[in-house]
Amino acid sequence: MASQSMQDPISIYELTVKDASGKYVSLDIYKGKVLLIVNVASKCGMTNSNYTELNYLYKRYKGQGLEILAFPCNQFGDEEPGTNADITDYVCTRFKSEFPIFGKIEVNGQNADPLYAFLKSGKWGIFGDDIQWNFVKFLVDKNGTIVHRFYPTTSPLTIERDIMELLETS
Repeated sequence: MASQSMQDPISIYELTVKDASGKYVSLDIYKGKVLLIVNVASKCGMTNSNYTELNYLYKRYKGQGLEILAFPCNQFGDEEPGTNADITDYVCTRFKSEFPIFGKIEVNGQNADPLYAFLKSGKWGIFGDDIQWNFVKFLVDKNGTIVHRFYPTTSPLTIERDIMELLETS
């Protein structure tokens, strides 16, 4: 589980998460970047299309300031059962993904990672704050403001224009 100060964070940059090897990573290293934060799973029916499209977006826009942060989660249909090492190996071998894959977390419930508690605290859709399934996407601007939440069935390529607009803003 990620750590945070005793006080609720007011910025995404105040949060710390664990990478796939268990090392703490402060999200303030992403200041000035556009972030696409996604809860991922290796055995979901949407895995192939999402990883393929996320890879495309990352390769195309990384040089312009896009970072994709992937957080494996096993809360939906036991579709991410492996260890962090298994997950990283699978994603990097099968999909050749180069964006960061973080440690496996929970996104809902009492043990929800503080990052996801923060992401879900906005004004979101008809399903309330809970994450509905794998591959929910949060788009964060260069200032750390959460500007969009996309449902699991939203293709990453359909949000390319939103990413481009945020990258063009100073």
